Amino acid sequence: MATLKDVQCGQTVKVKKIEGTGAVRRRIMDMGITKGSEIYVRKVAPLGDPIEVNIRGYELTLRKYDAEMILVE
Repeated sequence: MATLKDVQCGQTVKVKKIEGTGAVRRRIMDMGITKGSEIYVRKVAPLGDPIEVNIRGYELTLRKYDAEMILVE
């Protein structure tokens, strides 16, 4: 299964699962990234960190470390 880190710029994906435990997982979910939500990848920095996405009507910038924990389809 692919992670958000692997998604190309301009693609829209759906969140399948959030890996990780404890505070890290809670922080990702507090940003609005939950199972079933759609994410549009707007920009990816040249070295892949950070990643700018649109989710639930707002823009969000994620670190590569956090994007690796978000499984998408």
